[in-house]
Amino acid sequence: MTDRHHYERHLPRFGVVTFRPVDPDTDADVIHSWVRQERARFWGMRDADRDRVAEIYRYVDSLSTHHAYLTLRDGEPVALFQTYEPEHDPVGECYPVRPGDHGGHLLIGTPVRAEPGFTGALLDEFVAFVFTDPRRLRLVMEPDARNDKAIARLRRAGFVDGPFVDLPDKRALLMFLDRPSG
Repeated sequence: MTDRHHYERHLPRFGVVTFRPVDPDTDADVIHSWVRQERARFWGMRDADRDRVAEIYRYVDSLSTHHAYLTLRDGEPVALFQTYEPEHDPVGECYPVRPGDHGGHLLIGTPVRAEPGFTGALLDEFVAFVFTDPRRLRLVMEPDARNDKAIARLRRAGFVDGPFVDLPDKRALLMFLDRPSG
């Protein structure tokens, strides 16, 4: 992975949030434990075994246009975050990609306990992380069209609905968030 970007920030009353590049072999166990759950069905890896998960993330790690980050809260894994350049991804064939577009996927790990505001805090940090690069002007996400919970969460975070599109593995709703001004 050419972009070894590491991000860390302390959030009052939440803890230290860290995004670090996925180590495909070391992190495969925790990622596998998340993607095989019913709640992660939209991630599309429920039937993948641990070795397949490691193989997928070794492939992602080999790309200069796609990156995977393990998200930690106070040192404990809590989410998987992936970024990509839409012009180098199948999603880029589904809409007119603009200069500065940057794509993302977020998978919240298995929560230890229900915690109001948890997902919102991680999503806010994910957005902040993406926009640390001044060349990124708009964040593009494409939740599965059936994933009402994710779509509602993205709307609450300020994402605007785009068109429904057919990707190789799902029907998705494109959603966009412009870089905050100022």
